[in-house]
Amino acid sequence: MNLNTTAAGIHAPSIKFSPTLEGEAKEILVIGRRASLTVSNIVSVTSSNDEKIIDALLNSIKDSGSATTFLSDGRKLAVIMLPAVEKICRNNHLFSPHTITATVDGLGLATSARQHCCQIVVMDSQIEEFACPTAAALARSMPLYHSKSDLEEIASSSGVSVSFHDENTAVLDPESSLWQTAAAVCEGIRLAAEVGDMPPAELSPDTYAAKCHELASGLGVTCSEIKGDDLRIKGYGGIMAVGMAARCPPRMVIMTYSPENASEHIAMCGKGVVYDTGGLALKSKTGMCEMKHDCGGSAGVLGGFVAAVTLKLPVKLTLILAIVENAIGPDSFRNDDILTMKSGKTVEVNNTDAEGRLILADCVSHASNQLEDVDLILDMATLTGAQCVTTGSCHAGILARTKGMEDRAVEAGLKSGDLCFPMLYAPELLTKEFKSAVADMRNSVKDRLNAQASCAGHFIESHIDKEYKGDYLHIDMAGPQSKSDGRATGYGVALLLSLCSAPGF
Repeated sequence: MNLNTTAAGIHAPSIKFSPTLEGEAKEILVIGRRASLTVSNIVSVTSSNDEKIIDALLNSIKDSGSATTFLSDGRKLAVIMLPAVEKICRNNHLFSPHTITATVDGLGLATSARQHCCQIVVMDSQIEEFACPTAAALARSMPLYHSKSDLEEIASSSGVSVSFHDENTAVLDPESSLWQTAAAVCEGIRLAAEVGDMPPAELSPDTYAAKCHELASGLGVTCSEIKGDDLRIKGYGGIMAVGMAARCPPRMVIMTYSPENASEHIAMCGKGVVYDTGGLALKSKTGMCEMKHDCGGSAGVLGGFVAAVTLKLPVKLTLILAIVENAIGPDSFRNDDILTMKSGKTVEVNNTDAEGRLILADCVSHASNQLEDVDLILDMATLTGAQCVTTGSCHAGILARTKGMEDRAVEAGLKSGDLCFPMLYAPELLTKEFKSAVADMRNSVKDRLNAQASCAGHFIESHIDKEYKGDYLHIDMAGPQSKSDGRATGYGVALLLSLCSAPGF
């Protein structure tokens, strides 16, 4: 039952990407590196004569950082000076998108943009390379979901307009496809973050599936689902077990985009646990908080799918979402139960709180034995806390079957700003952790110190049909899926667009 009745209005500002500067903007934010942030450039893009004010503003920033002032006509001006390239390590994006997000959050632009128009100007000599990752970074600072009772309705003249310029203030070619990509990645990220931010009383398996059908209808793609007891009948034992105790039945939602002359077929699988109590292996009172984010993997692939279809990318995409609530009740699956999975393999449950791998195992099995001509199966999930220990809170951990796939994913992360880093790939050394005396495997490791984030990925991989000849990529994004304030980031949308070679990525 949803007892929240305060979220009737729209409280999030709009974002548009336009080569035309917004003349009515009451706030202007200029983003770039020091070489582009000159007094003359900022005078030009602000159409002001306040050289001394702007010079003092820039001089207040030593190497990198931000500063704010007011121009003589009353407009507010803020500058974000990004670190120089020599300050950026090889495992970070050169335009520091994480810094952009954190600084824009700190400036409170999402709040002021609800009441008046704000102009963001991004300037750099490599603007064609950095425009779309910057759009992604800005989207993470403009969340859609709000439910505060004291927020006023959006003003009619409000919103954010973003323009891209080179180091001499020349605007990016208005005919460039990068404007469309920037808008698509922004909307995809805001969609994914909204899904992640919604409380479980508002985002049940029923409402999530309905949202998917609504999106599919708008995009003109096919959408189907396998729901409730049909999962058991058709052999999806992992998804059925995890979700069968909840009020809303579990389901697998499948969306398909099939453009002509597609260069590749990618099956994108997402963990959509709308809330994770841990099941009968119940989480603690603090450990359960923010488990609404456990659908972050499904949100990421959903947002990426929507953005890719919007851009009409020449890649066939099959989206497979396992949408469940891991609740407790008379029908809960238990530690010591044995499940028969879609792959035909049996799993002895030794941790009902290791549920994500169970539902994704059914997804990758479906992708490998129910779909035709799949070149790449990838799954995305907030799977393990161990990922944060392995690769940190900014980089997702990836497990790739081939070195080529591993390199491709890392490069896609560096191009998009959705950073990722390889985890150990060694199934012949790690799958022994799942040994069971009574079933083909257990679902949780024996030794939690033995590369458990990699082990979790290998568990999922082991349910791929042995006849499947394509590649496999596991993306554990438990760390980067949320910010320090608890907000979802929409991680994964930009990464998937980069893997699909979208313009600007």
